[in-house]
Formats: sequence, C-alpha cells, structure tokens
Amino acid sequence: MQNPNEDTEWNDILRAKGIIPPKEAEVTEDDILGMMEQAVKEKTEGKAMEDMTMGELDELEDDEDEEVLLQYRQQRMAEIQRLQRKEKYGEVKEISAQDYVREVNQAGEGVWVVLHLFKQGIPLCSLINQYLTQLAAKFPATKCLKSVSTTCIPNYPDKNLPTIFVYFEGELKSQIVGPVDFGGMNLTIEELEWKLSEMGAVLSTLEEKPQPKTRSTLSFAAGRDRDDDSDDDY
Repeated sequence: MQNPNEDTEWNDILRAKGIIPPKEAEVTEDDILGMMEQAVKEKTEGKAMEDMTMGELDELEDDEDEEVLLQYRQQRMAEIQRLQRKEKYGEVKEISAQDYVREVNQAGEGVWVVLHLFKQGIPLCSLINQYLTQLAAKFPATKCLKSVSTTCIPNYPDKNLPTIFVYFEGELKSQIVGPVDFGGMNLTIEELEWKLSEMGAVLSTLEEKPQPKTRSTLSFAAGRDRDDDSDDDY
C-alpha cells in the first residue's frame, strides 16, 4: 500500500486532487520554541520580561513550564498516533535474492531494516534468529529480515556468518560480520539490542552497555553453584 506521507510525484498529484490528505507535519524543535514564545507572550500580556519583578518571573516560569509541557504532550501524542498508523512489522520475515530489492532497497521512507544472513547448522546463527524474533516484536517499527546466506548472496563465505546488515531508507548504514564481532555464543539478547541501537536500527530503552558474559564469569558462577550444593550436604 502506498504511504500517503511519502514525498513522491504521484502523492503530490493525489494531494492536489484531494484524494489523499495533506502530508502531516512532525513536531520539530522550532515548533517547541514557538510554543514557548507564544506561552510567554500570552502570560506577560505584552509586558517586556526585563520590566517584570522576580516574583512575576518565577510565576511565569512555573506556569510556562506546565503549559508548554501540556502543549508539547498533546503534539507528541498526535505524532505518536500518526506513527502508529504507519505499517508495523513485529516479526522476522525470510527473503530470497529475488525479494532483496523490494524488501530492502525499496523499504520506504524512514524505515530501518535489519537483515540477518544465516545458515542452518551454525549455532550462533540459530541463537541470533531466536533473539531477532523477540527484538522484532519489541521494536515493530523496524523491519527485521533473514535470509540463507548463499540464497541471498551466491558463494557468501561461511566464515563471515552470522552477518547482520543494517539499512536505512535503502542505504547500507552498518554491519556486523562474523562470530568474533558478535561475541560468540556468549552473546546475550541485551548485547544484540545494544549493538542494533548503536547502529540506529532500534530505539533501545537500555541505559548502559550490557557487560558481556565471559567464559571465566560463567565458570565462576557455575563453581559457586557447586559450592552451594556441597554446603547443603553438611
């Protein structure tokens, strides 16, 4: 389905004829500044700020913050509702080489695409496919795809697997190639989410980079478990 907010010549024609609605404007920093200036103007009733007392300025600041926050919240809610009307994905779709141009290069305006090249029988590829299924549901605005490596790119070397390509509006922006770059089988879903967030593909809520689970850490934890079990015997 054609996106009515895309800047295309065909959409311009449809808008001119009233077939589709005008393109909706996004909330910008200038909009927020404009709201603040308008709030100040209304509250001061034309009085210059340099002529106001400290009490008046304090009251203005409190009222202004509340009013601007309310206006911004209303604008933001409208923007969120607009974004929610856009196509959502929410799952990992498997593609072939024939689908590549349509699904990746022609994904559309403002669309991030995560493409995982994998092969059956490679444990880390299977692990990442499991993680991507969960992350696709968590970040439904991101288009998550997977493809058997040699089906998508003939003769793609197995040593480069797994591979993740990240695209934005059809252009390659970043990539993760090979098991070393992923951190091997110790990779956690939080680490993968952080990597995708750093590349811009998802808006993660993680506040700091997850610490990798090293083999020594896992061995120490296992040793502690064994010690706990042995203590229970006495």
